[in-house]
Amino acid sequence: MYKKIEYQIVKSRLEEPRRFIQVLMGPRQVGKSTVVKQVLQDYEGEYLFYSADNVPATSSAWISDCWSAARRLMVAKELKTILLVIDEIQKISNWSEVVKKEWDDDSFHDSDIKVLLLGSSRVLLEKGLSESLAGRFEEIRMTHWSYPEMKECFGFTLDQYLYFGSYPGAAPLINDEDRYQQYIQSSIIDATINKDILMDTPISKPALLRQTFELGADYSGQILSLNKMLGSLQDAGNTTTLAGYINLLNESGLLCGLQKFSVDAARRKASIPKFQVYNNALKTVLSPFSFEQALLDRKAWGHIFESGVGAYIVSQGFAHRFEVYYWRERNDEMDFILKKKGAIVALEVKSNAEKSNTGLQKFKAMFNPKEALVIGEGGLPVIEFLAMDLKKLF
Repeated sequence: MYKKIEYQIVKSRLEEPRRFIQVLMGPRQVGKSTVVKQVLQDYEGEYLFYSADNVPATSSAWISDCWSAARRLMVAKELKTILLVIDEIQKISNWSEVVKKEWDDDSFHDSDIKVLLLGSSRVLLEKGLSESLAGRFEEIRMTHWSYPEMKECFGFTLDQYLYFGSYPGAAPLINDEDRYQQYIQSSIIDATINKDILMDTPISKPALLRQTFELGADYSGQILSLNKMLGSLQDAGNTTTLAGYINLLNESGLLCGLQKFSVDAARRKASIPKFQVYNNALKTVLSPFSFEQALLDRKAWGHIFESGVGAYIVSQGFAHRFEVYYWRERNDEMDFILKKKGAIVALEVKSNAEKSNTGLQKFKAMFNPKEALVIGEGGLPVIEFLAMDLKKLF
């Protein structure tokens, strides 16, 4: 079975002495549970695995019961240490407070129970971690599959990766596009919006949230003002409502609205957003073009190409903790600006030879980036860029 790089990260963390709660987090359907299953198959110590999938949300005592079972097993087998794994923990209300209590109790009594938590909702996990578990946990961020991974595991071509995205569960379905689209809609989009966002966040206009996602995904890779969005949406409300919904979609790993790069933080926040999906399947599943039709339509493929490269960039940004922006001044622009600890990297994506990149020299003169790359026609081949570890650019 194919093993992603996160397998070794999780395995090595669990082999260390007990220091922190390990939290494996990331978007839905990227293989988090599979990675943990592979690690447990090779884990040499004792472990207990529980899933909160079918546990009532109000049953916070269930978490304490899991801990009690681990403690009893340690005593019964005279174990020095044991690993406790809890999947989908974010489904339990007030989970972080219970985890904090049990972890601190183990620490006080020198009980060597290692803990691995994982879940499918970035929103709910990050909320609980920030509220109760500060200083007690480490994140292992897992993101969407890269092109080399999809090629090695599923035999994807570059064009298939750019169009169909990189959800491993959908990969065997791409030869039946109706079935593939149903999977993306139900297992990714509906599940994320209905289970990760609406179940925990008061949303006054759920239909508007869905429309915001669909319009933003359609415009992925393009700049679109919130005022123009209002004109395209039914029961639209105001720009503040839209901005809030875009933030929720970003936290859920579906869609982000990139800010314009500026040294002035206030100008960044007030800028017109550039929409970008985290996985290109989220854009093309709403497209009127089939895979074959898209390949033959130069304009449509240009948008898919640029959005596909952008999806890799923002997914890497989540995994490796760097910020992603765009830049535009009058007729000059750069598609993506990456920033980490003061270092800046400028990226221009060219889907065809006709697209100019006059903004590159101007941006370099104004901001002196550490790296400035053209990706695609006349620059770094996209197949090489999609295999790069982007954190090494810094």
